[in-house]
Amino acid sequence: MKVILLENLRRIGSIGEIIEVKRGFARNYLISNKKALYASKENIAEVEKIKADLGKKDDEKKKEAQKISEQINHKEYLIKKLSTENKELYGSVKPTEISKIIKETDKLDIKPSMIQPLNEIKSLGKFKVKIILHTEIDSEITINVITAETIQ
Repeated sequence: MKVILLENLRRIGSIGEIIEVKRGFARNYLISNKKALYASKENIAEVEKIKADLGKKDDEKKKEAQKISEQINHKEYLIKKLSTENKELYGSVKPTEISKIIKETDKLDIKPSMIQPLNEIKSLGKFKVKIILHTEIDSEITINVITAETIQ
């Protein structure tokens, strides 16, 4: 199925590009999240007209992402979790937890889908986590997992 992208997407394409994707991906993700339109003649003409506006919006998103990146890049966040004697956690630290910690600490709204731990956080210690703020802007934070003495 051919679609026209309405924003820059990592590993997929850039604004105004007509790409071929699977039908389910187009319907369930790209079109439902307003990231693309069906590639009809009318839509192609429409996107050509609004391409400049889409570029400006993308630049604004990029500037916003740059500000957030400057605030959190190389920052360390502390998470307390219950652990066993051999420093393994009961469960693991998920992106939703990391998102909550960043919101509580820095008042920044970062979606769990933007957070990508480099490897699963299942023990105590320091872990690097990559945050994708924009297709061109990434940040890296450190998650310091320490033991919680009591059940919260």
